[in-house]
Amino acid sequence: MKIFVISDTHFNHKNIIEYTGRPFKTVEEMNKEMIKRWNNEVGKDDLVIHLGDFALGSKEEIKELKNRLNGIILLIRGNHDHQSKINEAGFIIIEDYIIIGDKIFSHRPIEKNLIPYGLTNVHGHIHEKESLGGINVSVEKINYEPLELEELKRLTKNKF
Repeated sequence: MKIFVISDTHFNHKNIIEYTGRPFKTVEEMNKEMIKRWNNEVGKDDLVIHLGDFALGSKEEIKELKNRLNGIILLIRGNHDHQSKINEAGFIIIEDYIIIGDKIFSHRPIEKNLIPYGLTNVHGHIHEKESLGGINVSVEKINYEPLELEELKRLTKNKF
């Protein structure tokens, strides 16, 4: 089993294409391409830590999208993940953050002075912007596909 991380997929969110300068012409193209990239990286038994803002749409649409993706998805609820819509989709839901090794995973960046010593904040929420004190894994920063945790460790080994 491999572990992956990703944030801010915003499936079905038409306006996110313009807001963040995503390289897609339509929401259908964006959804199709991100699902393809996800399933090319993630196996059926892998774990994906999704750091929030999974999708817009009805309960049924969100569940259908989730069911098209490989892996077991642990969702750290983001500001666009409405409780009533994500509860029935089959996610493992975390409300705040999770710590794995020397990383603390959250939707929004955590203020540096609030992070326990020795931990690096891995977060989303800020899309294409640079993180000021952690690692931004919004899709715009990781080629619109889940990033394997081992690769994240290699990329950040000398950064912090």
